[in-house]
Amino acid sequence: MQKEELSKDPHLLNPLVLAFLGDATYSHCVRYHLIAKGLVKPNVLHKTANQYVSAKAQANILLTLMPLFTEEEAAVVRRGRNAKSGSSAKNADIIDYRHATAFEALIGYLYLCGKEERLAEIMEQAFAIVEGVYGHE
Repeated sequence: MQKEELSKDPHLLNPLVLAFLGDATYSHCVRYHLIAKGLVKPNVLHKTANQYVSAKAQANILLTLMPLFTEEEAAVVRRGRNAKSGSSAKNADIIDYRHATAFEALIGYLYLCGKEERLAEIMEQAFAIVEGVYGHE
């Protein structure tokens, strides 16, 4: 199935499917961001990437950015947060896990809708939050 076929109505996709795609999209962007920053040692890359992709980090990103989301984005977040996955969080409490799933669902949704500018904006803000420089000029 081509992206064009999927993007006809991402609203109809299961939020866990959006989160599945969002997880991969976010992980890819994190890895690119770290390499672009000059990190090249695999062990350092892996450890640093985990600081961005952990459920706790993603939950923090979501809660920090929540007031900036459009109504449409907030609706996707609610669907993602409320989705019952059937699996349990390995290294996170259930609240962080649900918020991380909601963040990933939003990323997957924006990707499928072709909203590259908005996706890039959220990624930039997410990285700033993890790096502790969000809101600092």
